[in-house]
Amino acid sequence: MISAEDLVSLVHNYNPRTDEALIRAAYDYGRAMHDGQFRKSGEPYFTHPVAVAAILTEQQLDDAAIITALLHDTIEDTRASYTEVRDRFGQEVADLVDGVTKLTNLQLTSSETKQAENFRKLLMAMSKDLRVILVKLADRLHNMRTIRAMKPEKQMQKARETMEIFAPLAGRMGMQSMREELEDLAFRVLNPQGRDSIIRRFVTLQKETGDVIHRITKDMRKELEKAGVDADVFGRAKKPYSIWRKMEEKKTGFSRLSDIYGFRIITRSEADCYTALGAIHQRWRAVPGRFKDYISQPKSNGYRSIHTTVSGRDGKRVEVQIRTRQMHEVAETGVAAHWSYRDGQRAENPFAVDPAKWIASLTESFETEEDHDAFMEAVKLEMYSDKVFCFTPKGDVVKLPRGATPLDYAYAIHTRIGSKCVGAKVDGIRVPLWTRLKNGQSVEIITAEGQTPQATWLDIAQTGKAKTAIRRALREANKERYARLGRELARVAFERHGKKCTDKVLAKAADTLRKDDVETLLAQLGSAELAPRAVVEAVYPNLVIVDAQLADADNPVIGLDHNQNFSRAPCCQPLPGERIMGLSRPGRGVQVHAIDCAALADFEDESAPWLDLHWAEGTHPAAYPVSLELVIGNDAGVLGRICTLIGEQKANISDLNFVDRKPDFYRLMLDVELRDAGHLHSVISALEAENNVASVERRRDPGLAAAHAAAAR
Repeated sequence: MISAEDLVSLVHNYNPRTDEALIRAAYDYGRAMHDGQFRKSGEPYFTHPVAVAAILTEQQLDDAAIITALLHDTIEDTRASYTEVRDRFGQEVADLVDGVTKLTNLQLTSSETKQAENFRKLLMAMSKDLRVILVKLADRLHNMRTIRAMKPEKQMQKARETMEIFAPLAGRMGMQSMREELEDLAFRVLNPQGRDSIIRRFVTLQKETGDVIHRITKDMRKELEKAGVDADVFGRAKKPYSIWRKMEEKKTGFSRLSDIYGFRIITRSEADCYTALGAIHQRWRAVPGRFKDYISQPKSNGYRSIHTTVSGRDGKRVEVQIRTRQMHEVAETGVAAHWSYRDGQRAENPFAVDPAKWIASLTESFETEEDHDAFMEAVKLEMYSDKVFCFTPKGDVVKLPRGATPLDYAYAIHTRIGSKCVGAKVDGIRVPLWTRLKNGQSVEIITAEGQTPQATWLDIAQTGKAKTAIRRALREANKERYARLGRELARVAFERHGKKCTDKVLAKAADTLRKDDVETLLAQLGSAELAPRAVVEAVYPNLVIVDAQLADADNPVIGLDHNQNFSRAPCCQPLPGERIMGLSRPGRGVQVHAIDCAALADFEDESAPWLDLHWAEGTHPAAYPVSLELVIGNDAGVLGRICTLIGEQKANISDLNFVDRKPDFYRLMLDVELRDAGHLHSVISALEAENNVASVERRRDPGLAAAHAAAAR
């Protein structure tokens, strides 16, 4: 365990004006409070707070943060109180310790509803003082370093929580080195075989190629000297988890993975960064599409650097990052650089982002999201996102997550523009709304009065802000219709279990599920955001609700009586994995519709039984026909390639019809037999990737819906 003098010395190295007496007092107080307590490893418990404080000295944080680290478990685990800590060490430290205590009590891996609420509290704690989360991250890092002493099931829980919450949070804050270590420590627990295989392959590679890092580093230094650039060059192999993630994303093996080495060039000035870039590109061939200039377009957490990938020795690709010393400090410690000290003074790093502005930008898109699942989805989208930089027609820069579409761009500019979006131009060329944007592209949004958000936009949008705005607009536009549908679904659900669906019962369900009112509850029920089963259980928690869940060739739909047959509605062709409901007509059996089918509106005022149905879990046979409308280029071999692509996805074409033939394109209808919604997505994705496919859409025929409604009468 680090002694009090050693800890004071670590702080004194970067802050000669530190209050040494106060740090010693906190050390002695914390040790006395934790006296007699031990960790799972058998070590004295106080070794942990001291280790957390030492981690924070690496980030050169102020005295208040260091003292908080020493005391961060005292209020929770000892006889110490908030008042006593405040009286001994001041209001600032007491508030920080209290904030860390509250974070520790949050169960971030609990149920989705509780997880979302707790994550909101975490963001609120961060907004008050970001040092709270810095101490918590250091606390989690030391716990992960010593996780082997825990029980296996506890190790798995903590590792998942680290991988899902704390590692991405560290990355979003710009603390890349901490993120990489947290990911790798969690990876060691979650997939030890995968991590060991990566390390073994590294050892084999080094035996075959020698010390590649040393050779390339030496070559880079020579090139920089020739260019007159005074810089430090560092090389390293990427972390096992980083390599594993690339292998998973690219669906490739280790031997085919190229950029497993990374190099950093730390220059003395910003101008030298670009001179160094020129020297590197003159000596080695740049890999197209792998250049990013985060100096001219910084990330929201203050990160600045030039990234490029070049082909090095023997054709090996290596990633090169070029930045100044001050940029490097922010790259290593992120928003923590705001509190860094140098020579006893808070360092004025011009690139350190203001924590208040940073946390405001992070929470802005989540403030109006009411749905718990949607909130967590938005959080994770933002936490894991890399950025692309696009330009408005006037030259302004818009930052978006990697994979964002023109629809995300439109909502990023203004919600009103997103809601009225009917099309987009990228670099002057009209493109579909699902197009993935790339760095440096100019985007123009085409709007029209009368346009409203469509349900299909939820599949196109990638950002939390866009998805939240689309859901809100859809809820408002369809609230009345969904409420009527929801009331009927609730009535059927309660009656199936021998209960009555009264207004009082619905009010009780709304209160238990924390909905604003009954209408909101019913609207969410009708829009498939809430399951009827959940409403019944909210009122009758002790009621045993058992449904067979496994897929059965004879009974793939759950919710039908034993003597009821079903058929898929031809208008919407629902698939397993999609929200469904049934219409029971005397003598006609049960017709299964997708929850958003246009035909349902024609039955809202009728007394025909509405059935709350869902698909059985498990693997379904590829026996559900779905109609796809394609526009393809009129070129030799195109149709053959399309049929091959569909076959590669294990799907069968049951019918094909040409709808329109032009000199330059064909429009055709394909009936494809599929297993479920995921299978449909795979087929559409494969077709969209084909260069000669101009568009592919799932065919849902409103005419068939109207004909079905008329026939039913």
